[in-house]
Amino acid sequence: MPSGDGKGFSVRTAEYRGTILVNMCDEELVGKTVAEGALKVHLSEDFYSGEVVSGGEALRLIRTCSIVNLAGPRSVSLAVDNNVGAPEAIREIEEVPFLMIYKFSG
Repeated sequence: MPSGDGKGFSVRTAEYRGTILVNMCDEELVGKTVAEGALKVHLSEDFYSGEVVSGGEALRLIRTCSIVNLAGPRSVSLAVDNNVGAPEAIREIEEVPFLMIYKFSG
C-alpha cells in the first residue's frame, strides 16, 4: 500500500534457490514504462509491489539479501551511498537508474 507521499520504497521479496531476492523500486515509479530505442522496461506491480517500506527498512533489506534488483533514483542512491552497489554498474533508461546486485559467498 503506497505511503501517499511518494517517498517510500515498493518492495517485493522472494526466496530463490535458497537465497533471498529483493525487487525494490521508488514507489511512485511502480506501474510506469520506460523505453530507450527498442528496449522497453515496465516497472510492474507484479515484480515490484509487495509492501511500501521506509528508507531504513529498505537499506536493511539491501544489506541482508543475496540478490537485489533496484529501480529509481532513490532506491539506487540508497545502495550506492551506503557502499552496497557500484556507481559504474548503474544503467539508465529515460533517466531512471537501474542497478542489480549479486552477493557471492564463499
